[in-house]
Amino acid sequence: MHNSNERPDVLVHVAANVRRLRQAVSLSQQALAERAGVSRRMLVNIEKGDVNVSLGMLDRLAEALGVLFYALVQPPDSEDSARIDEVAWVGRSPESRARLLASKPARQEVELWSWSLAPGDIYESAADDNGWHEMLVVIEGTLTLELSTGDIVIPAGDFHVYPSNQPYRYRNDGRGTLRFIRNVVH
Repeated sequence: MHNSNERPDVLVHVAANVRRLRQAVSLSQQALAERAGVSRRMLVNIEKGDVNVSLGMLDRLAEALGVLFYALVQPPDSEDSARIDEVAWVGRSPESRARLLASKPARQEVELWSWSLAPGDIYESAADDNGWHEMLVVIEGTLTLELSTGDIVIPAGDFHVYPSNQPYRYRNDGRGTLRFIRNVVH
C-alpha cells in the first residue's frame, strides 16, 4: 500500500493472512521478519493492520511464507483467487488506486489488476525477478511507462508488454484520470 486517508480492507486482510500463515508454518514474528528482510517492528505493525505496506514488501512476505501474492491480500474467508477485487495501492489522490482483480497460476502466477492514476500521480516499482512480464492495456487517458531504455507512451486503446525485471514507473502526465489494466505474469 502507499498512503491513504482511509484504512482499506486490504490492510485488515493482509494483517489476518500474514498472522494466520505465519502461525501455520510455526514461525515467530522475528523469524518471518528475518526471512522477508523486514524489521520485526514493521511485521508487528503489518499484523496489526496499522501500516501501509508496499507491494514489494508483500511480495517478500509471500515468498518468505511460501505462498503466492494473492494469498496475502484476498479476504481471509475467500477460497477462489479468480476474484479478489481488493484495493492494494492508493496514491496521493483518492482517484489514484490499484485493485488486484484476480490471480491464477501460470508458470507460477498471473495477476490481473485495474489501475487508475490522477493527473500528475506516479507509481514507482523496483525490478521484479527474471522471467516476470507485465501486459498493460490503457482504457482511458495516456500512460507514460518509464523504463531504463526510455519512456513509452501508451494512449487509450493501445497496449504494451515488457519484461519487468527492471525498475519501472507509471506516470499520468495528462489532465484527466488515467485508467488501465495490468496483467502480471511470473
